[in-house]
Amino acid sequence: MMTKDPIDKLLDDAASGKSLFKNREVLHFTFMPDIVLHRDDEQKKVTQSLIPLLKKSRPSNLLIYGKPGTGKTLVVKKVLNKIQERVKDGSFPIQLLYANAKEETTLYGLLVKFGRQLGLVSQKELPTTGLSISEVFNRLMTVIEKNTLNTVFVVDEIDYLAELVSKTGKDVFYSLTRANERLKKGSLTLIGISNDLTFKERLDPRVLSSLSEEEIVFTNYTVNQIKEILTERIKQAFIPNVLDPAALNLCAAMSGQEHGDARRAIDLLRVAGEIAEREQADMVREDHIRGASLKMEEDKETTALNSYPLHEKLLILAVMKANGSTTGEIYQSYKNLCKTTRQKELTQRRVTQMLSEIEMTGLISGKIIHQGMHGRTKKFALTLNPETVKKAFKEDLVLEDLL
Repeated sequence: MMTKDPIDKLLDDAASGKSLFKNREVLHFTFMPDIVLHRDDEQKKVTQSLIPLLKKSRPSNLLIYGKPGTGKTLVVKKVLNKIQERVKDGSFPIQLLYANAKEETTLYGLLVKFGRQLGLVSQKELPTTGLSISEVFNRLMTVIEKNTLNTVFVVDEIDYLAELVSKTGKDVFYSLTRANERLKKGSLTLIGISNDLTFKERLDPRVLSSLSEEEIVFTNYTVNQIKEILTERIKQAFIPNVLDPAALNLCAAMSGQEHGDARRAIDLLRVAGEIAEREQADMVREDHIRGASLKMEEDKETTALNSYPLHEKLLILAVMKANGSTTGEIYQSYKNLCKTTRQKELTQRRVTQMLSEIEMTGLISGKIIHQGMHGRTKKFALTLNPETVKKAFKEDLVLEDLL
């Protein structure tokens, strides 16, 4: 009997609708479930702090903390949606704006994103570059005032904004938190969502006191809570009985023990489902969950590696080639790589600085070695599998000869 062509088999299965998934979207992080499990207290607190909007007055600024994947964005969006539904009549116009500071690389970009949502759509009204930050801010204020809008600005992953706010931005960030003092009509409430509890220490004390008029902390989910969250999603995402209960337990345990991250658990399920489907398995089993976990780790590292500019990539390769060597030896290796690729080398001082920056991301690790009379030096080594680095850098045409 002839075996079926592998391409035909995959295409036939796809055409006949043989899929383990019923609705993949349910396992995407943007999906809004009808019921947010194990977050009743947090939902109450967020709602209470925003209730003034229904009473036609301004809520306090609000700061929400919690580790990644603890439901912060989900709860805020759900509460705001419900409030929006109730004020459709327009006698007290409410406008809810959302931006993620991690996706915007500058404070300017973040303010423009809010401006677009306020209706400043054309380049003339609000150019993507070229104005001072305070001018962008003034234009937002003008729209709010002109239309008597009661706005809520949600800044997700606001800890990234703390990094972006330079000297010039500090004052605007402060103005944003105190915007109501200058608005004669309309209002502005700021909701900051942060994955990092220590980020308050990096904020200007003035900004902090006006930003955190109210604070809510989201605790980590337990393994059992994650299991219940996954069980709900599984009902909607997969066809019945294709998820091995042992796989569900493993998935909850892997995400729960690390840091109670439900989003990671949901991602893990989705990737495991895709792996199982590709293997044409009839069920998602424990080994699919393990495979998904490895794949996600690798993808995360590859993405991180690919996002580096060329000289950082050359430096990572230099560390790889001179593994466990001192800063001086690595610099020598980096200079050789620059010659081979015909790049103008950077100074040793800049390269030492870059090594520290890359070390902070955990892709390389440094160890201080005492050399007696000769003082101390630092030795660096790669923390990743060299194959991962090669695979990631293969795409870069300048580097392909080196690999």
